[in-house]
Amino acid sequence: EEWTFGQSQSRRSLLEHFKTQSLEGFGCENLQKAAIAAGALIQYLQETQKTALSHINALSTFNINSYMMLDQATTKSLELAQASDGSRKNSLLALLDLSNTPLGARRIKDWLLKPLIRLPEIQERLEIVQEFKNDPLQRNAVREQLKKIYDLERLLGRISLSMGSPRDLAALKSSIQTFPAIKYLLDRCQAQALKKYTSCWDNLESVFLRIDNMIVEDPPFDLKNGNLIKPGCDEELDRLKTITREGKQWIARLEASEREATGIPLLKIGYNKIYGYYFEVTKKNIHRVPEEYIRKQSLVNAERYISPELKKYEIEIVGAEEKILELEQNLFRQTLKDVASESARIQRMAKVIGEVDALLAFAEVAHRYNYCRPDVNDGTMIRVENGRHPLVEQIETSDKFIPNDVCLDSAAEQILIITGPNMAGKSTYLRQVAIIVLMAQIGCFVPADSAEVSLVDRIFSRVGAQDYLLKGQSTFMVEMNETANILNNATAQSLIILDEIGRGTSTFDGISIAWSIVERLHGSENLGAKTLFATHYHELTDLTAVLPRVKNFTVQIKEWNDEILFLRKIIPGMADKSYGIQVARLAGLPPQVLERAKEILMNLENGEFDEVGMPKISHSQDHPNPSGTQQLTLFNDPSTPLIQKLKEIDPDSLTPRQALDKLYELIKIFRGAKS
Repeated sequence: EEWTFGQSQSRRSLLEHFKTQSLEGFGCENLQKAAIAAGALIQYLQETQKTALSHINALSTFNINSYMMLDQATTKSLELAQASDGSRKNSLLALLDLSNTPLGARRIKDWLLKPLIRLPEIQERLEIVQEFKNDPLQRNAVREQLKKIYDLERLLGRISLSMGSPRDLAALKSSIQTFPAIKYLLDRCQAQALKKYTSCWDNLESVFLRIDNMIVEDPPFDLKNGNLIKPGCDEELDRLKTITREGKQWIARLEASEREATGIPLLKIGYNKIYGYYFEVTKKNIHRVPEEYIRKQSLVNAERYISPELKKYEIEIVGAEEKILELEQNLFRQTLKDVASESARIQRMAKVIGEVDALLAFAEVAHRYNYCRPDVNDGTMIRVENGRHPLVEQIETSDKFIPNDVCLDSAAEQILIITGPNMAGKSTYLRQVAIIVLMAQIGCFVPADSAEVSLVDRIFSRVGAQDYLLKGQSTFMVEMNETANILNNATAQSLIILDEIGRGTSTFDGISIAWSIVERLHGSENLGAKTLFATHYHELTDLTAVLPRVKNFTVQIKEWNDEILFLRKIIPGMADKSYGIQVARLAGLPPQVLERAKEILMNLENGEFDEVGMPKISHSQDHPNPSGTQQLTLFNDPSTPLIQKLKEIDPDSLTPRQALDKLYELIKIFRGAKS
């Protein structure tokens, strides 16, 4: 409800839940909006869960400046958590998530969306990954133990809310049972960074013993089934179970003795919820029934009776079974409370297990796909040798993935202008550089022969064309919004990838915008923001003549018989054309369309208008004059008056005085044209 977001109400909810007088101990006393959100959330959980939420025992503040910032456009274009089709499959998360526990899977996703920007933490993760990558036997041994661990966080949530089942306690006990073995294996490792986990390790022995002493090895799923508390836990429970066990044996002995006493061979004792225990005698043996038997029910082929002795034992046995069920449920609920009281310890170990599992998954990925350890530092350079796109290289095709180098330096090679035909690999190259940097800063090895990565505070991505029709935004408007975000928020430590900026509008407008953007990124306000800029505007390659930190690169191709072969190698230089018609042929456009496109391209390259003022783009060998016979107009020369006057002048026949007069006349015509 809206009222729950009131400042005083939210603050009061937090103080009452955590039983404190202020929020200073949590570091959020002055974070009013954050406290309002947290207070509203606590109220919502209390309303929906109807419990005290005892497992939520602390607040922690999340500082966005402690992690690399990734906006929605970047997360989507790099396919971090979802592929382009919206599924998890074929995303970077799916590739990296080789975890053995749900705890590890959640840590990997969390790390992937919040890369680190603090060098010591990155180095700690890389050191641990290096240790496990180099020791496959140790890695596999720990991973085998991790497979036995259930989702501790989800189990604890259900237990703390008194919603846990006997199977949940059994799963928690089974998970805790692996802790000593994992601790032993981790202690054998050489990486000092692992001391961060082993020094605070908790085998949770008291929790294990509490469950082990109380709950049977293979408990039923439902409390109503009973038989879940071990013998020796409660004297009254043991006494009642003895009564039921011996009572059933007494029923069996009574049945045998009554058969012998009455001479009725088919006499048997049965039970139902309406009449309780009863003797059942077939119709042909009714004459043998003793007088003390009391008839209770008639059936088609039999009669049912009770006796005072039978009812006496029934009361004791049935009462004992009900008491047993009630006692077991009470003992189970108490066990849940006892385990929930250790929630802080269990949560800490769940975090440790999750992080260890995530780091082991990174080591497994590095081993399987031949990744290298990046050199992450606080310098100004990003240098990658034979880098690969981790997702594209997994696609099974007949073509082998071609690795590429990159060198970005805030002081020398800040902006790379990359030209080349469509489908040549420009977009893949841009994304792979960004992904390699991101992987390095989450503490993962990277797909390259070697990599040096200076810390990046933010990755910006403007890749792909899309529109938001529901928001009334065209493709070009979306592109400009995202570009504005980059220009307004990039810093000297940012990494920017731009793909064909300006393509959504006219050519001249697009070139102008793209040129101006590069100038802004190169300028003093954003000095050092490392940028990869892929474009089909070959005019932008002239930027190297005026901006010293701009360099030209192109995708290497080979032409043969009017066809192109994509070599997918990024080399210094620039492309002379975009090869759009050749790419269109690969897409299957009809030959007639392709031939006509080649004619139009030639017309455009030879000039814009012909001698009668018609656009040359319309010319064709089959139809020389597409608009029919053209009559020369009075103004058949489309030239301007200034050009006409220049054509009339014969400089060799002019005296110096006449030449000066002509100059003034030309200036007058020029000024008149401008006005």
